[in-house]
Amino acid sequence: MECSGFMRGVGTKLANHGYAVFGIDYEGHGRSMGSRCYIKRFDNIVNDCSDFFKSVCAREEYREKTRFLYGESMGGGVALLIHKKDPSFWHGALLVAPMCKISEKVKPHPMVISLLTKVEDVIPRWKIVPTKDVIDSAFKDPVRREEVRGNKLIYQEKPRLKTALEMLRTSMHLEESLHEVTLPFLVLHGEADIVTDPEVSKALYEQSSSKDKTIKLYPGMWHGLTYGEPEDNIDIVFSDIISWLDKRNGENNDNATLVEKSVCRATSTPFEMNTISSPAITNGQKPQRTRPQANYLCGWKGRRMHHHSAM
Repeated sequence: MECSGFMRGVGTKLANHGYAVFGIDYEGHGRSMGSRCYIKRFDNIVNDCSDFFKSVCAREEYREKTRFLYGESMGGGVALLIHKKDPSFWHGALLVAPMCKISEKVKPHPMVISLLTKVEDVIPRWKIVPTKDVIDSAFKDPVRREEVRGNKLIYQEKPRLKTALEMLRTSMHLEESLHEVTLPFLVLHGEADIVTDPEVSKALYEQSSSKDKTIKLYPGMWHGLTYGEPEDNIDIVFSDIISWLDKRNGENNDNATLVEKSVCRATSTPFEMNTISSPAITNGQKPQRTRPQANYLCGWKGRRMHHHSAM
């Protein structure tokens, strides 16, 4: 996916509720340079995102603000790995259908994976990985599905060999290390998602070491919770996201004041598991290596602003 078009709606909605939003395209994705959708090492993406988002947080106007990671699908996996690089830096994460495990319904057969692994260093860029059409599997609304197909910045060919294997290995690593997650988080997942496995989002909720964690499962919803569903469903999802963020930013009930905050993004009635009380269009790249394209969306509510230290 990419930031400037596909993820713009997410950024705009968050900005309209008072959040500064930053997104950046991965190397080889969207408007960034590099072979289209080629991931040589998943760590490169994680490092690029971490470096870029921390450079934003270091700016004088953002140093004292709360910092959240936002990640959809593969971006959810990236957000968790960014957190693991520096567990105390981020104040929370929003994880939408995170890639903690590739669903068995779209993953190639184990024999195919074994064969592809043997040739990954010989033909790493080849588009030969057999897989079902993810767009058909991810986006329920047919009109929105065609909008995705019409976006020329979104890669729509077969996955490159190295990319697919890096994603698979990363999801397996995340699945095995869910207990290492310690930051506050909200994880949201459609129960009818066949791209990433909602059962692993449940496992993330149950196994993580976070003291502040919430899971929301949406019956009948697919993978594309913030874009691929009918508008009423999308409104439900964003209402849950904004509510979670506002509660962790000390917003007063009388709406008299607003804490300034920033979000960095690395894509039916819900069933909610308990929140455990305590005290987030993730895409990224290193500028000097790949010249990634970054977007900044900022919108403040029309009320008096107050700086707030999260420390």
